Amino acid sequence: MARTTRRSEAGAAAFFLELASPLAESVIAQAREIASKPCAEGFHQLRVSMRSLQSLWWFYRPMMDAREYARQRSIFQSVAGAAGRVRDHDILLALLNLRMKDTALPASQISAARQAAVEDVKDQLSPSALQPLLQEILRQASTSVAAGQQKETLKAFAEIRVAKAEKLLRKRLQQALAAKKPDLAAFHDVRKAGKKARCLLELLAPALSGDQRKTLRRLRQTLKSLGELNDVVASEKLLRENPLLWPSKNSKPAKMGHWLEKERKRRASASAQLLRKKWAKTLQ
Repeated sequence: MARTTRRSEAGAAAFFLELASPLAESVIAQAREIASKPCAEGFHQLRVSMRSLQSLWWFYRPMMDAREYARQRSIFQSVAGAAGRVRDHDILLALLNLRMKDTALPASQISAARQAAVEDVKDQLSPSALQPLLQEILRQASTSVAAGQQKETLKAFAEIRVAKAEKLLRKRLQQALAAKKPDLAAFHDVRKAGKKARCLLELLAPALSGDQRKTLRRLRQTLKSLGELNDVVASEKLLRENPLLWPSKNSKPAKMGHWLEKERKRRASASAQLLRKKWAKTLQ
């Protein structure tokens, strides 16, 4: 309790490294795991940590140099994108496993493409590349934050920034709920805003007033549903952009494409229902 009180009353800038360093260390730990065993979970967790860093940078954006902020965020996005290129293949393979009744589906071609993607990003995601890069970014950002003009306590600053993130989330939810039929673009916007809000609520809960558990519960349920929808959308995109994943003599692409289309519509409908159930009353 005393630690929570001190954190709430101390200046926000003083806690930058305390919040950022564990996220950077998580990225490096996942990079080491990937280097020894490039499993699906490693790429997923590295991507999650990179997105958390992006959310934290957004939180501290008012204290940062604008050009440095943009450059560092671009690096985070590039690293997350590299992990995402492998992750997309893992998602497609997982969806193929749901389609086990169709035993002729060419998982071997997709696995080979995944391995090629692993090789393509290996240098960018290596611990020897990421560790000095993140250490230098942390050093630069810490200096920038310390020199910033904002002098609010962590509690006051967190209330302002989290409120802004929640305001954007409400706007995106209203847009999605206003659509007459499931709108994939609107769902994607909700997902992005929701991830940022969830990350900040999880990171900053001790410094915030009130009980955030109900909001976090709704957010996690919402993001799970939207994530499942996004998996299908990403797999459809991967197959469209990489037709050689399927041998031309095989007629299975049409069947798989039809199944993915049906699955996308089913998951989109489920997401729309969940948004109405969990959020409609809170937005009135």
